[in-house]
Amino acid sequence: MSAPTEKSVKLPFVVYLLGVGAFLMGTTEFIVAGILPELAADLSVGVSQAGLLITAFAIGMIVGAPVMGLATLRLPRRSTLILALAVFAAGHVLAALSSSFTVVFAARVLSALATGTFWAVASVVATAAAGPAARSRALGVMVSGSALATVVGVPVGTWAGQAVGWRGTFWALAALAVLVAVLIGRFVPADTQRATVSARAEFAALRQGRLWLSMSATALVTGGAMAAFSYITPLLTQRTGIPEGLVPLVLIGYGIGALAGTNLGGRLGDRKPLATVTSAAIGTALILFLLIPLSHSAAPTVVLVVLLGMAGMAVPPVVTALAVRFAGDAPTLAAALAISSFNVGIAAGSWIAGSALDSSLGLTGPALVGTVMAACSLVPLAALGAIRATHTPAPPTSTAQAGVAHETDVRHTTV
Repeated sequence: MSAPTEKSVKLPFVVYLLGVGAFLMGTTEFIVAGILPELAADLSVGVSQAGLLITAFAIGMIVGAPVMGLATLRLPRRSTLILALAVFAAGHVLAALSSSFTVVFAARVLSALATGTFWAVASVVATAAAGPAARSRALGVMVSGSALATVVGVPVGTWAGQAVGWRGTFWALAALAVLVAVLIGRFVPADTQRATVSARAEFAALRQGRLWLSMSATALVTGGAMAAFSYITPLLTQRTGIPEGLVPLVLIGYGIGALAGTNLGGRLGDRKPLATVTSAAIGTALILFLLIPLSHSAAPTVVLVVLLGMAGMAVPPVVTALAVRFAGDAPTLAAALAISSFNVGIAAGSWIAGSALDSSLGLTGPALVGTVMAACSLVPLAALGAIRATHTPAPPTSTAQAGVAHETDVRHTTV
């Protein structure tokens, strides 16, 4: 009965604007995978070492989302978003001006801290602006902005990096961040009648084992997918035999799959979050496993890359929506940790995959690492299923109704 009501609610413009910000953040997070050879050559480091810039960004997100979310808890949310975008732009300018790998590494961490802050606060602003009737849909729009980055932002940035150098791409990202900051200052309303939430309340909202299990599974699924995607360019050019100039087209295919997976995951995850994440985990593991023997041929490789985007990106909207829902009136830290869980996986996956690339496994090493990580996610997912199976819903008292909000397999479309 609630679905029609949700569809009839028009999302406010600010949600779409925050989606644009998410598009920018997604572009900068994934762009290094597309311009890895150019970065490595210009900074005089190996490809696997240049891949640490992906790990650096993920680590910055892991720390930045919860720490900066708490640090800015009492600041106006609009001001926090503008500040985050300003720091984001500064990090890209610093990287573009430097020829030192160490400085570029530090600049990536700085940009990631700002990105984590933006995601944590923007998730709360978007859900508050949309209201309970359209909360999941608002988050879906935001996450879709990040997925759209892999369709448009990363391929365009890759083409630009190949044409004018990676520094030109970074300058463009800095300029766009300033533009988005100006628009947010203009259109995001100032905080009014905002309840004061303490850090203690934010931490208290995390006392839910199911949330931690779901985030563990998310880290493993996302890390598995990104382990392979982080080094997809050398696989495509050196093993599959795809010309370098066509790599952006393959990345567009990945992005289209990611965009489809994000929307499909958000739609199905509202009613069946556990089943949705489990299906995504199994699909990701199977796709990565098949990529190992089939990556000699272009056609199956391209198909598998598209499917990898679809399966891997089906998870974020489900877990983020659950985190905000479970946390109630103190959602900032929960949303931040949900974002961190994705990046824990990305950091671990890209780091281990880089080591595998330099080992005897060679170009197929990252896909093997991803297969193992995605398969391991079935352990916490099985634990979630077992917990749910042993909990019989109580009669509809107020206590039972509160417990429903803590079930991983939430069947309601509204909270």
